[in-house]
Amino acid sequence: MTVSGDLPSPAVMTSVSTPPLLNGERAVVVLFIACIMFSLPPSLLLPGGFLSFLSFFALCVEIRGESSGSLSHLKTRTGASSGILLGAVTLPALMLSRLIQISRALSLDEIELREVDYLQMQYWAASVSCFAVLIFLSLVIWATPESSRSHSCRVLLSAKFLIGCMVLFAAFYNIFPTDMHMTTKLMWVLFHGLATVKLMQHLLETFPSCASIGETLLVTAGLVLYFGDVSACTIAKLHGYCSSSELAFVRYGTRKNEISTVIQGLLLGLLLFPVAFKFLLHALDSFPSVASSGTRIENERRRSLIFFVSFGLVMIVVMPLWMQFVQDFQKHPLLWMVAFVFSEPAKRLSLCIYWVCLMYVSVRRFYYISKNSKTERILLRKYYHLMAVSMFVPAVVFQPKFLDLAFGAALAVFLTLEIIRVWRIWPLGQLVHQFMNAFTDHRDSELLIVSHFSLLLGCALPIWLSSGYNDRPLAPFAGILSLGIGDTMASMVGHKYGVLRWSKTGKKTIEGTAAGITSVLAACSVLLPVLASAGYIFTQHWLHLFLAVVVSGLLEAYTAQLDNAFIPLVFYSLLCL
Repeated sequence: MTVSGDLPSPAVMTSVSTPPLLNGERAVVVLFIACIMFSLPPSLLLPGGFLSFLSFFALCVEIRGESSGSLSHLKTRTGASSGILLGAVTLPALMLSRLIQISRALSLDEIELREVDYLQMQYWAASVSCFAVLIFLSLVIWATPESSRSHSCRVLLSAKFLIGCMVLFAAFYNIFPTDMHMTTKLMWVLFHGLATVKLMQHLLETFPSCASIGETLLVTAGLVLYFGDVSACTIAKLHGYCSSSELAFVRYGTRKNEISTVIQGLLLGLLLFPVAFKFLLHALDSFPSVASSGTRIENERRRSLIFFVSFGLVMIVVMPLWMQFVQDFQKHPLLWMVAFVFSEPAKRLSLCIYWVCLMYVSVRRFYYISKNSKTERILLRKYYHLMAVSMFVPAVVFQPKFLDLAFGAALAVFLTLEIIRVWRIWPLGQLVHQFMNAFTDHRDSELLIVSHFSLLLGCALPIWLSSGYNDRPLAPFAGILSLGIGDTMASMVGHKYGVLRWSKTGKKTIEGTAAGITSVLAACSVLLPVLASAGYIFTQHWLHLFLAVVVSGLLEAYTAQLDNAFIPLVFYSLLCL
């Protein structure tokens, strides 16, 4: 998501001044956490208390880090605030909101207790991951900028020690149920924390100036949680779904259907492939006769051949083997996908044709406008948000399972194109790079273009998260409503009619925010009768819906983070309450 539209931005202030203790973004995050706290049932007071503590700790770290400037050497995105508070609380708050929603189902005996255990394990893994990063950032802040690099090993060891103390302290106060194997649980959660710290350091060094600390924290915590789920699912299969109490911790990764397994396998292969490809290139470069032979063009073509052969091997052979292992497919998973599409050919093929035609016409038209028109890029990119609404809303209402799979396939295509662009794989690398550059903004860089990923994930994640029990029919639409309608209207109205700014140094206007909030509420009033006709029952009070829309709208107005990533998750969390 981009700017709410609004007015031409003033010059960026570079003077060093003490930031206020409670700015607009922090105030909105505090309001967000307060909404969750007021919705807590008695059974979730302990997780809620830890979330409150995590929020306070993150606020202190953010204030101290921004006021001292001691985090400047971490090579974050230029012009953005640190975003530590927002990044640290978003994922744990999301998991806690889901726990609140699932607890309602448990009281009605509509789900099994193991589903609650699964979400509790995810909540504590996400919370400990964010807490570990906060400890690491605190130690970096305490070290002087000159000595932080030379003492990096000491800082990391100290962080590991403190994280271990924190987990043992949690065990002493009996955070986890006593009938589970405590040591295994604690080691599993500790692994998430240490892995998040290490992965965050690696991403900041590999992709400098591509993201803020908060954005990197959200991505790394999410990736570690994702790989943890993959590992738990695999271990559960290896141990016969773990009937023994000693290995009970892996139960939480076993409840999957075919669609979620296919999506997880595709994304797992695409995330691990660059690591394997880089290792393969280094191995080939170790042979002087191979590295020095041929011209530059011949070397590029040789590398391209290696890329496509290894890519096909991973995606067609290796990852489908993993999918069949964990899910017991009766046929090749890719063939299963084809059979799934043709199981309802009238609806699903028609939807595919509609999507292809819409994308072809839109992309061709918008690309032409970007090259031959003076239309500002921010407005041009909002047209893609509107296109997302027209593409996804019919599928969410009438074909939600097929849309789950379609989102996974689309994300796989985006990841593949980004890998080709980053590695400049002949003959597509340069062409993809030129095309993507036509739709970038100030938050993208030459190293990594994230705006298209964030829009797709912002729309997909609420739908994927709602695939289980869901008593809030508007929750799956959180990304589509907040990005496709709210953000688009805020940008267009604010850009054309905005006069009153929310802050002296910001670009967001009150008129744009009001238009975004009003448009989302209007869209909800239109969408609810459509959902009712499809059999969905609206169980949420209008006051709660209004509060969720307002909080997410204010976050869009105040945040300097990548709002495509944060706002859908915040809006979804509030809709689950």
